[in-house]
Amino acid sequence: MKAIVATLASALLFFFGTGLDPLPELAWLAPLPVLLLAPRVHGGIALLCAFTAYLAGSVGSWSYFWHSQSIPRPAALGILGGSAVLFALSATLFRLLVRCGHGLPAALAAPALWTGALYVVSLLNPTGVMGTLMTTQADRPPVLRIAAVTGGWGVEFLVLFVPAAVAAALAPGLRGRTRVAPVVALAAIAGGLVFWTTPPLPGPSTRIALIAPGQHRWAADVAAPDGQALIQSYMDEIRRLPDGVKAVVLPEATFAVDQTTRARLVGSFTQVAGAKNLDVVTGVIDTTPSGRANAALVVPPSGAPLEYRKWHNGDSPNLVSGTELTRFAATGLMVCMDVNFADPSGEYGEAGTGLVLIPASDEDADGWAHSRTALIRGVENGFSVAWSAARGTPMLADAQGHVLAETRTGDRPFSVVVADVPAGAGKTPYARFGDWFAWLCGLVALVGIVMAARKPSLSPVTTNTAQV
Repeated sequence: MKAIVATLASALLFFFGTGLDPLPELAWLAPLPVLLLAPRVHGGIALLCAFTAYLAGSVGSWSYFWHSQSIPRPAALGILGGSAVLFALSATLFRLLVRCGHGLPAALAAPALWTGALYVVSLLNPTGVMGTLMTTQADRPPVLRIAAVTGGWGVEFLVLFVPAAVAAALAPGLRGRTRVAPVVALAAIAGGLVFWTTPPLPGPSTRIALIAPGQHRWAADVAAPDGQALIQSYMDEIRRLPDGVKAVVLPEATFAVDQTTRARLVGSFTQVAGAKNLDVVTGVIDTTPSGRANAALVVPPSGAPLEYRKWHNGDSPNLVSGTELTRFAATGLMVCMDVNFADPSGEYGEAGTGLVLIPASDEDADGWAHSRTALIRGVENGFSVAWSAARGTPMLADAQGHVLAETRTGDRPFSVVVADVPAGAGKTPYARFGDWFAWLCGLVALVGIVMAARKPSLSPVTTNTAQV
């Protein structure tokens, strides 16, 4: 009965606290029932309960993964099943260390195993990583701020460490310092968050606008009548923008251009850019002789346009991936899935980029989660984010993780977002030193596994019945 209750409780908390539209506070509680149960039952039962709780808790995301246009179904099955297996293994490591009398190592090693394994997945998965525990806290800037030092991996670790520390402190069989140590560590981390150093002062603000259509058509042909009509529609929306806007960002792959039609698109947007004295940034599928590429094209009021080619194209081998940054002034460019990876965000941060403009295209259901993935990259690397997404959540956010303005697409012909966006300072510790915290998690997890393997359990499960 205890196993059933703990599994159901964790599953419900995972369901509401994680996924594509989470309640962030519940994410901290979701692992707790299973972790409280783990030292009190047989290892096989603990493993099964943890696996079932996480898998059942992710049911709200099953349809999204199964029907996603960017995630192949084998990968979707791997993500759903692999995450449940990883949580089960983390809970099992926690159980083994607690039953060996190691309270604090248990509280540290379980979230370290989870975080270190996700880091490895982020290196191997062609679509990167989004929608994990760090994403659940994306609307909590005081928590997210540690990502400027540790990367999002620090947030990922923390969300699992808190319930692990509480469960270790309440575990049967621990006495004295072994019981108190997790609580002391938890209090120290909480104090550190409260008295976190003041973030860098923001730079000068730039008024940015985002324009996204209600019904997005992928790569409209500029040479076709409907492509010309779409250009005119965007030009009309840009003309309606308030005075003072210095850049407007349209979604990913708004137009398809070749060597001939590219000049037509640039000419049209140069006209409105000059009239409004702003830069127009649009997503294009560029089929010029250098190869078919998913790109962000910048059309300034005067002078030659600039182009950034998307670095990460997932499972689209027919697209040429970019390898270089594109910056004008202290502003950089990315495209959609690029934010699922450490770079090019890290390289922009290391270069001191204060603002990154990102044409994107989502799938309605993942709009919030993907916009927050971009926000996390900004906090990690010290730049503000302009995320212009079709079928999603256009969003403007500063480098400290505060959402300045956002909306949802789909309920009107065009969604428009305008805000004054302060430039970030760039060059955060994370931008300088990279994924050091993820590597540290891997080391802590390895030490925990060795400790669990070398020392036998203090006593059989039945010995602690009275304490349970």
